[in-house]
Amino acid sequence: MVPEIGHFALILALALAACQAVLPLLGAHRNDAAMMSVARSAAVGQFFFVAVSFFCLTWAFLQDDFSVLYVANHSQLALPTGYKVSAVWSAHEGSLLMWILILAAWTMAVARFSSDMPEKLVARVIGVLGVLSIGFLLFALLTSNPFERLIPAAVDGADLNPLLQDPGLAIHPPLLYIGYVGFSVAFAFAIAAMIGGDLDQNWARWARPWTVTAWAFLTVGIALGSWWAYYELGWGGWWFWDPVENASFMPWLIGTALIHSLAVTERRGLFKSWTLLLAISAFSLSLLGTFLVRSGIIVSVHAFATDPTRGFFILSFLTVVVVGALVLYAWRAPALDSSAGFRLLSREMFLLLNNVLLVIATTLVLLGTLAPLIVEMLNGGKISVGAPWFEIAFLVPMIPLIFLLGLGMHTAWRQQNKQPWLRLLRLPAIAAVIIGVVLPLLFYGRVSLMLAVGSIAAVWIVISSLIQPIRSWRRKEGAAAITRAALGMCIAHLGMGLFVLGATVVSAFGVESDRSMRVGESVDVSGFQFELRELREVQGPNYTAIEGVVEIRRDGTYVGTVRPQKRQYLVQKSWMTEAGIHPTWNKDLFVALGDQLGDGAWSVRIQYKPMISFLWVAAFVMALGGIVAVSDRRYRRGAAQESAA
Repeated sequence: MVPEIGHFALILALALAACQAVLPLLGAHRNDAAMMSVARSAAVGQFFFVAVSFFCLTWAFLQDDFSVLYVANHSQLALPTGYKVSAVWSAHEGSLLMWILILAAWTMAVARFSSDMPEKLVARVIGVLGVLSIGFLLFALLTSNPFERLIPAAVDGADLNPLLQDPGLAIHPPLLYIGYVGFSVAFAFAIAAMIGGDLDQNWARWARPWTVTAWAFLTVGIALGSWWAYYELGWGGWWFWDPVENASFMPWLIGTALIHSLAVTERRGLFKSWTLLLAISAFSLSLLGTFLVRSGIIVSVHAFATDPTRGFFILSFLTVVVVGALVLYAWRAPALDSSAGFRLLSREMFLLLNNVLLVIATTLVLLGTLAPLIVEMLNGGKISVGAPWFEIAFLVPMIPLIFLLGLGMHTAWRQQNKQPWLRLLRLPAIAAVIIGVVLPLLFYGRVSLMLAVGSIAAVWIVISSLIQPIRSWRRKEGAAAITRAALGMCIAHLGMGLFVLGATVVSAFGVESDRSMRVGESVDVSGFQFELRELREVQGPNYTAIEGVVEIRRDGTYVGTVRPQKRQYLVQKSWMTEAGIHPTWNKDLFVALGDQLGDGAWSVRIQYKPMISFLWVAAFVMALGGIVAVSDRRYRRGAAQESAA
């Protein structure tokens, strides 16, 4: 009966979501405190029942209940226990249930940490989140029931997709969804502010920590997805511009613009239109990503579903959300003007340019992602928009943005005095140019125009990000220390500098070589000698594998040993590549076994990836910056009252 309990719990959650959506919004409209008070209780109740449902599905996987169709399709008896748990969210129905659970958790968090906010605003925010919950709960119950029975029950399951039998699957999707779904809170704050007409600076201050937290989780989630694809798919790349990768990247770009726009609205009461539209766009792009992944209109290793009914449902939901939000925005647009102004040389101007360039970048990625679908829909045949187009199109707005980043963070609000600003940044700019040109020459022996641009930009961001923390550390006694919000900004920008450095170096100096090797043979790649010492059979819990033992040396000195595998899973009988990677802080040595060529020879892909680890470390540094910024005193509960007193 456990699956039936899970299904019934979802129905109860839908009933509570309806109460959460209707009563608080109606109560805020009527100024009825009793109706508004329902919001928090309904949010907690909805979370409880969704959590019960999620636990029931997890229990069905752990108990190998193959009378549940979803379990039978995505598990098997020999699957390790850890992968049985991660299999819960490995496909459409379970991942949708996780989405609903995370949305309910965000809603409960808002209910818990909103005691210092006006009751009407809280009621409206939780009410809007309730409306979103209704949409996703109906999606699950009507088209994607994870508890559907299989009669008669299967003796064994069809197994989890071998690509997903990896520790990265247990971490990457939940973190990605926390970020994805977290933008619903920013959306709810924007809608609530527009419904009530309370479009002052306060709503931006209350929305900002939630938005930054969601952005931080999305940053880490995208980075872990990139890392998983790098070592699991056997190709050795870190970003393929796959449509589903882009589906998570576009909300991140708009979310980055949103957290900067919220800073201006909170501090100066400006950019209200920008902030509202970016909040709507960030969540709308999250829904668009859901449509791309779950509609079956694209083919991707990351895609979940191929059912057009599901695609139609989520597209209809997306249309209702976007059109409703834009109609509400048009209604409130005349009230968004502000009498405050700013000069050309000011932080507001740099943040405006930041917004414009990030929106341009997002638009270009969106066009490249949807162009093949639109052309095919118009009977124009099949076209492919590949990585070269994305890389060129994306760099056009990104190069100026990167250089502007280091300038804007040291510019005053309203108006910046030019002379002290130039004195502050002159030496860092000169140092960035010199170091950016010398570093590639010193460590890698060559430099080119684009390489110099990338390395100068990276060093410029790193140096400019350290100016404020160093000045605060060396400040005179009694002088004000750097705030956590400013420190978080510096840390996040430092992470961006490290990312640009890693991306520049690995793109310029990475080496990929496909070779034919036999046991005992050695090949030289980028000054390293790779010797295939042995091939042996390995037995895993639910797979057999051929494992190569590759010894790596440099100038006769032992460096390390890697063990790439070709795995065949027992149920699905598919061959999968498991790369062998020797990681160090400044490079990866990557070896992947390919196909057997005959006469004892194997195709082997060997790659030298300098500074590739900087890409993922940088993402964690950026996310850390966001978390530090959120911990600023003014965002903690009660800070508003303390400062007012």
